[in-house]
Amino acid sequence: MSHTFHIPVLGLGFTIDTPLKVARYGISSVLSIVDDMLIERMRKFYAKKHDEDYVPIDMKDEDHRAKRVCDYLNMINRKVNEQFEHLRQQAFVPDSDITRYFNLLPEGSALKIKYNQMLSATSEEEKARLELELREGMQKGSIDVNIMAKVDKMNYTLNGELAGDDNSDALAGLKGFAMSDLRSSVVLSAGMNPRLYSYLEHFPDFYPDEEGVLKKRIILKVSDFRSAFIQAKFLAKKGIWISEFRIESGLNCGGHAFATEGYLIGPILEEFKNKRQEMITELFGIYQQALVAKNIEVPGVPSLRVTVQGGIGTSEEDTFLVNHYNLDGTGWGSPFLLVPEATNVDEATLTNLTQSSADDFYVSAASPLGVPFNNYRLSTAEIQRQERIDKGRPGSPCRKKYLVSNTEFTEQPICTASREYQNLKIKQLKAMALPEEEYQSEFEKVTQKLCLCEGLVTSVYIKNDILERKENTAVAICPGPNLAYFSKVMSLDEMVKHIYGKINLLQGVSRSSLFINELNLYVEYLKKDIQAHIDRLDAKKIKQLEKFKEQLLLGVDYYKNLTANFNNQTEQYLKRFSDELLAIEAQLQSIRVREASEA
Repeated sequence: MSHTFHIPVLGLGFTIDTPLKVARYGISSVLSIVDDMLIERMRKFYAKKHDEDYVPIDMKDEDHRAKRVCDYLNMINRKVNEQFEHLRQQAFVPDSDITRYFNLLPEGSALKIKYNQMLSATSEEEKARLELELREGMQKGSIDVNIMAKVDKMNYTLNGELAGDDNSDALAGLKGFAMSDLRSSVVLSAGMNPRLYSYLEHFPDFYPDEEGVLKKRIILKVSDFRSAFIQAKFLAKKGIWISEFRIESGLNCGGHAFATEGYLIGPILEEFKNKRQEMITELFGIYQQALVAKNIEVPGVPSLRVTVQGGIGTSEEDTFLVNHYNLDGTGWGSPFLLVPEATNVDEATLTNLTQSSADDFYVSAASPLGVPFNNYRLSTAEIQRQERIDKGRPGSPCRKKYLVSNTEFTEQPICTASREYQNLKIKQLKAMALPEEEYQSEFEKVTQKLCLCEGLVTSVYIKNDILERKENTAVAICPGPNLAYFSKVMSLDEMVKHIYGKINLLQGVSRSSLFINELNLYVEYLKKDIQAHIDRLDAKKIKQLEKFKEQLLLGVDYYKNLTANFNNQTEQYLKRFSDELLAIEAQLQSIRVREASEA
């Protein structure tokens, strides 16, 4: 890879066309293929922008979801290839894109070293030779896609019949990627879906070709070693190799927050570091047997990358993570929401984000999936949600139905953020004649659910001026808490230079280490979990909470020992880290789970 970082998926629409903006510079990024309606709108938008023919794929068409995904990815791939070839043929002059390509590279990369040699070449012959080698050595960024494995709604035909297993949301999205021209990766996130994982076997591009090359690769987004290994073995038995484990902090990330049982990012990375080779050896043995059974040759042990993302804020943190844990790269997500060249954030939301405080970013129960969700208090979607409650009309119209899952009141699943569900649930609560305080608590639990299907794509429609008449203008956005420390709109060049330590965009900003920030998030999560169950803390829950607390204390001990390895930080940083660690330890020790249940 040209760069040591990637841009992870950001919501449904914020990175939907990011490859068209950054891939030609060698930067890899991930786009979501959950929303085929958005995908079709964007394909139409770019066809018009480039004066190309556009043949719509109607929702009534057979296999429309997979076809929409496939055609959009093919368009993105074609355009990126055109951009890259055009860039590669440019002259090495100050204002050209090819010069920008090399200026963005990290200083230690082989290509950047050769580029600097070319600039200082003393003869025209040597300069021409180096220019040719540079052009041949350039790589475009990968166009990767993300599928939330558990967002896998079954779909129905116009006659009301089930459309078949392979037409569920996740499987149809995977099929669209598999049919596309891309040579890249699908990131499988949000847990294991055996049906989806088994479906991978249907597509030859996930198996090695005659030269042992995987045309399409699998990246697993994981939050701990054990679950990563279990999922990788499940797939290896089917002859499917994991090309990368993308480790993400359970809480210090954007979007949905999948909290671990108190396992922190440092100890998790340590376990991957210590067991990585042993894991690869075991996985390869299983993989080899499966391929032999399928009469597929195995040329050798494929590569297995390990990367990390979630809450990284400085070049020093990035460098430490890569060097200390022997990682292959890092992911920088939420800060790129402030880079208009790379992502889709409308002007009003962008301005709000730059003026926000840490309190404006919080873990909420807004997601209809029932998973904690990193939310933004000042988003227009949150404001609209409250306005609807004030008017006595809580909930949202449910048009896209990607997150329908509840069958409490209906035969077919509906969404808990929908007006239909919330009206039915509130009527039920009223009929129960609960005490006022208990009713209000239950009412808030119901009405805090937010329509993400529309809210997370509105920004891209507004920014590209393709919002249709009468469409909702409320924007939902899901940054990680780390965004609170970045307070200006940044150019792509500035963001990349910050990642590589050439400039410091957080100069003068008071910010704790990513390890401390994550620890604080977990302590707060533990407190909320205790409070949420205070009236019904049975023995099983008490045991789970005490184990959670114990894991956090083990993490504190781990970080105490880790400080000796912080060789790229100042004395002031080390003292602050130690002081904050001791304060968190004291706070954890003061939490008495069993006593809370008896209070």
